[in-house]
Amino acid sequence: MRRGVIALVIAIAGSAEATPYETFVDVSDQADLEDLFAAGDITQDTFEELLQLLNAGIDLNVADRALLYTLPNLTYDDVDAIIRFRDKERIRDPAQLVKAGALSEDKLFAIAAFIEIEAAGDRHNVKGFARLQTRFTPYDNVAPPWAFRARFTAFKHLQVGIAAAFTRLDVGAPQYDPNRDALIADPQGYRFALPKAFVKYETTEGTLIAGTFKAGFGQRLVFDTSSRYTPNGLYIDDDLFFSTDLVRSCRQSAGELAQSPCDSDINPDADLYVTPDWSWRDGLFGVGAGFKNANLGGAGWLQGYVWASASNRYVYQYELANRSQGKCIDPSDDTDPTCSAPTVFVRPDGNLLSPASRFSFVTLPEVFQERVAGVNVAYFADRRNSIGLTAYGATETNLVKGITLDTQEWSRIPTGGRFGAAGANMSFGRDFIDIFGEAAFSYRGDANLDPNEASSPLTGGGPAGIIRVTATRKKEELEAVFRYYSKDFINPFGRPIAQSDELDGQRARDEAGVRLRYYKASKLYSLRALLDVWENPSQREEDNLGRQQPKLDTYVRGDVRTTEEIKLGLWLRYQDKDLKVGGNGQCFEVSVEEDENGEPIPCGGRQLTTIGRIQYRPNRKFTYTAMLEHQLLDDPSIDENAFRQDVAGWLIVLWNPDNTVRVRARARYLDEAFRDDTKLETSLSTTIDAAVKVRKKDTVRVRADAKFFLDDRESTLAREPNPEISFWLSYEARL
Repeated sequence: MRRGVIALVIAIAGSAEATPYETFVDVSDQADLEDLFAAGDITQDTFEELLQLLNAGIDLNVADRALLYTLPNLTYDDVDAIIRFRDKERIRDPAQLVKAGALSEDKLFAIAAFIEIEAAGDRHNVKGFARLQTRFTPYDNVAPPWAFRARFTAFKHLQVGIAAAFTRLDVGAPQYDPNRDALIADPQGYRFALPKAFVKYETTEGTLIAGTFKAGFGQRLVFDTSSRYTPNGLYIDDDLFFSTDLVRSCRQSAGELAQSPCDSDINPDADLYVTPDWSWRDGLFGVGAGFKNANLGGAGWLQGYVWASASNRYVYQYELANRSQGKCIDPSDDTDPTCSAPTVFVRPDGNLLSPASRFSFVTLPEVFQERVAGVNVAYFADRRNSIGLTAYGATETNLVKGITLDTQEWSRIPTGGRFGAAGANMSFGRDFIDIFGEAAFSYRGDANLDPNEASSPLTGGGPAGIIRVTATRKKEELEAVFRYYSKDFINPFGRPIAQSDELDGQRARDEAGVRLRYYKASKLYSLRALLDVWENPSQREEDNLGRQQPKLDTYVRGDVRTTEEIKLGLWLRYQDKDLKVGGNGQCFEVSVEEDENGEPIPCGGRQLTTIGRIQYRPNRKFTYTAMLEHQLLDDPSIDENAFRQDVAGWLIVLWNPDNTVRVRARARYLDEAFRDDTKLETSLSTTIDAAVKVRKKDTVRVRADAKFFLDDRESTLAREPNPEISFWLSYEARL
């Protein structure tokens, strides 16, 4: 099987899709994206990137080549065709691109939800939206959460926005309690949060932004918070996220009490699952400015950006380490008891010295203030050929007085509190070939050490590099990516192409690999393929026994339109975490063995996923989609001599009677390890979602979810409620 998949990818070597979306993306709104994500057609990263594009919108008349390339289903050939067309005349109607042969009709329909055309001659050009959302379950013992987002554009260049939330499950900001030599925080309660707010002024010449924003450049090796495949500039940040699953309401253990407040014999709501709050990512908060095209009189143009940020960070309680008064010299030393995460007690009512319980599995607000400053400069000979430099420095400042807090070595925030990176990037394009590259070096220092002490073994940094090559024709594209990230390359602001395995919280670290992606499409079919082989360089350097662990991730996906009404799809994916070792008995998901130091031994198992899909659209009003997934994977906790088998099935029905009503229903059945219902999940999830336009542009959205846990695990038998039922309400007004 392994040889067959590799041979197929090599045989079709001609190309990969533009931005690496796993399927042909044809959506009209956020609910369509949620369907793709729920059905496994796209990953979490892809969902978030597409959602941001959907919310922001891309103006075809002003977007640069990198930004246009982020639109789904487009190759560089498509992007260059759009630019050539707009160089001759303004795009007033996207249908012009089809008439001129710059885009196919299918691709134009697929990107329609992501693009916008500024109305010529509209002086004020005021537009935007305001959205109010809530979610609740009948079993909630607290008021439901709320979320509000608003974004408006005026005078073509000015944009303002906010995102606010009413939360109930967040705990208070921690403080140091010297009597306990521990942290203490207020319990969960009702709080108002304004995590996102921005003002942006942008023209074709430059950008100025204040508030919450994102930035990204080059191949994302030095700096990127944008969640875009090819970022180049400063972007707004007003994202809020939600989880469809309910969460446990009680998160405390006994601490100084005789019994935990979460024991079911004293708390009837101990096992209760409730609606989660809306969440957000700690991003940049400050100011950024830049110029885009300082013309050099026919010799190209210059680009330059600077940004500075000071944002307070949420930190998971077990990521922290107490380095006060010589404690925990090296947070990576698991044998040092002083390096354990400090206890976080629940502030007792009244007398602070009264016995208190302690928090478990909570995220603490306002632990560090992250201060970041960065710069990017680049020279463009033309839109395909450029060189650039990017650099930044960051410091994590402790906000909790009386204690020197740091992070554990596995945290995404580097231990030591001071870090940064610098590097150079380039692009070269001729005919059908584009070459992109970036090289970087990271550094970090230990800001928590006494300046008179010897330098810490934790200080230092390391190199990294990436080269991306694309070969493009009208309906197909091949991409090859060569990457190397040293073990000492520690850069939490880097987001280059990398596999999902991590080393001490960093994804782009200790990895060397080659990835090939291919994409080909026509009116009748589309074909996508991927081959990624990589290893961890540190194993080769440190292991004298030759136990390197080369890994593989590969898939082939085909979609065929058999008739005007029916579209079929098949997806085969094979993953192997150790190509040198075969046979069962290895783990794929969770390590079940430890080495002599008590560290988990990395998994080396395999997983084969097969997905079949059929879509039936008898008319414009109805669309039916059915999917069946089967997985074989190594899991010695289930069976040491055979694969664990998982099955899942989806049925999605979309009813769109006219332009004012969209109703969808979705059901998913999941059975993990279907021969044993006592260890893993078996569930049935259903969703009904209706969106109705109540004015010309306003939309009311109502959604109901139900999830039935059907397995015999102890946690399922004690779960309350079962089934989980939740309701969503949303009102969006647009100008």
